Amino acid sequence: MNQPEAKPCADAALQPIRRVEGEPLFAEPWEAQALALAVALQQAGCFTAVEWADALGVAIKRAQAGGDPDDGSSYYLHVLDALERLVQEKKIASADLLAAKKAAWVDAYEHTPHGKPVELR
Repeated sequence: MNQPEAKPCADAALQPIRRVEGEPLFAEPWEAQALALAVALQQAGCFTAVEWADALGVAIKRAQAGGDPDDGSSYYLHVLDALERLVQEKKIASADLLAAKKAAWVDAYEHTPHGKPVELR
């Protein structure tokens, strides 16, 4: 039985997402993780795609008003800001819980030998 030919977009969908000149899309793993968490929370029904887009837009505008260079270098910081604010607004996690988790990650990072993966205990 003959298989239908794959469309060019199907081939593209199977390739890694790349930035200009072959650079990876995510500079750091946390960037991908923040976006993945936003998608997972949407899929779980914690907030809608519209709420996510609105929150991200507000975070970007707030940063621009504060002098953000708006050159793309701080985009994932805006993603993180929007995600943290939505998580608090939807009462998924409190500001105190988020602050405690951040402090735990900083502590883990500062106490991890160079070249070893950072693990939160």
